[in-house]
Amino acid sequence: MSSTPAHSPPPPLQGSARVWGTIALSAATFMNVLDTSIANVSLPAIAGDLGVSPNQGTWVITSFAVANAIAVPLTGWLSQRFGQVRLFIASVLLFVLASWLCGLAPNMNMLIAARALQGFVAGPMIPLSQSLLLSSYPSALAGLAMAMWSITTLVAPVMGPLLGGWITDNISWPWIFYINIPVGLLAASASWMLYHKRETPTRQLPIDAVGLGLLVVWVGALQIMLDKGKELDWFHSTEVVVLGVVALVGLVFFLIWELTEEHPVVDLTLFTRRNFWAGALATSIGYGLFFGNVVLLPLWLQQYMGYTATQAGMVMAPVGLLAIVLSPVVGKNIGKVDPRYFATFAFVVFALVLWMRSRFNTQADFGTIMIPTFVQGIAMAFFFIPLVTITLSGIAPERIPAASGMSNFMRITAGAFGTSIATTLWEDRAALHHAQLAESINQSSQGATSALNGLAAAGLNPEQALAQVNRLVDQQAFMLSSSELFYISALLFLTMIPLVWLTRPQRAGAGSADAAAGAH
Repeated sequence: MSSTPAHSPPPPLQGSARVWGTIALSAATFMNVLDTSIANVSLPAIAGDLGVSPNQGTWVITSFAVANAIAVPLTGWLSQRFGQVRLFIASVLLFVLASWLCGLAPNMNMLIAARALQGFVAGPMIPLSQSLLLSSYPSALAGLAMAMWSITTLVAPVMGPLLGGWITDNISWPWIFYINIPVGLLAASASWMLYHKRETPTRQLPIDAVGLGLLVVWVGALQIMLDKGKELDWFHSTEVVVLGVVALVGLVFFLIWELTEEHPVVDLTLFTRRNFWAGALATSIGYGLFFGNVVLLPLWLQQYMGYTATQAGMVMAPVGLLAIVLSPVVGKNIGKVDPRYFATFAFVVFALVLWMRSRFNTQADFGTIMIPTFVQGIAMAFFFIPLVTITLSGIAPERIPAASGMSNFMRITAGAFGTSIATTLWEDRAALHHAQLAESINQSSQGATSALNGLAAAGLNPEQALAQVNRLVDQQAFMLSSSELFYISALLFLTMIPLVWLTRPQRAGAGSADAAAGAH
């Protein structure tokens, strides 16, 4: 991206204008981040209402995430072409329109299309809300501005599952999208009134259309392959093979093109920096593991543990409580303590949380299931800010937007992949465990015979008794599968610790503000 012409930035906002500006920008950010998690606990209700399987319903999450990932790297070019304020307002208003279309969707295909649009227009909102918020405060208060902003992005994932579950149980699932409409309209109106006279300079810039096209092709093909693979028996299916080839060839051509293009849509030279590639890779893998388990837990609770959407949301909600309390502490000390220690601590706590979940059984009560979620808040506080500090350390200020966009692209895409991989492995392992458990249901098994006789004595006919036993076998199979995935995820978190120590981060107070800004 070529350099922008020099200009004098507008002075910081004062008094009530700064307060209302902060509220408006935070509301838009809150709405955006909320939509990454609010649908998680509503997936079974959405899938049932639209007549598809719960695993097909995960497209509601992955379509948003992939479209969002594609849009994030374009923020720099779009803001220079149209201006930060105009682009932000347009993004918020289009997000409102997409949310309305999501609520009206009569079938899963329309809902996925609307969610993809919602994810795409959401791409510029978070980076631009950071930029506009920082321009509202004097440099001495930049840390305060970013601390307030990061707390907003931590509260939203906390509220998402709880709010989504309550709305799904007490109203109907379309309202998880309709609630964005008043929030978005108010945020857009207030932002326009406060910021339209603070528009940034614009200029004509060439867009790397070929690079963008290749980006869409390989990311889209890879995601569809991951999502359809479990239904089509992976590489035994011609469709999956074709998607895999398209993704691989598209990625190769994308890399070649971007490395030779004068105005690339993605600055791949960032990967020559050890701190950047190691930090971004650790963040992406960690987030993919985290998000895959965030999707898996409510699916298991609702389908095989008898939880309602609200109850599943309540189990997920405490994840941000300790994160909100501890994040300001981490941000305040990030310049004094080597961030690699903080990141290592986060990975150890994540591993502990997932190990605790791997010890669950079908008799686990609400409190037992909630405790690891509460502890996970500690890991979240020590995960995002230190890792983004490591990733961006030593990068020249004019390259920070490109670096932030690329690392966010990797993180968001990893989250989408984590969702697909987790649900695929969950089903595959459960099918294996079901087959193994079903082998013991025969006439020579005293336990099976006793259980079937007991069900027959309770008034069930043979077919009903076998169906009841099959339901219990299903519950145990998916419990075993969940435990395995939790345990494997715990080990993967531990194996990532050496990756963090490959970096050599620079200690700098300014980095903490960038880190807080990049947390989501």
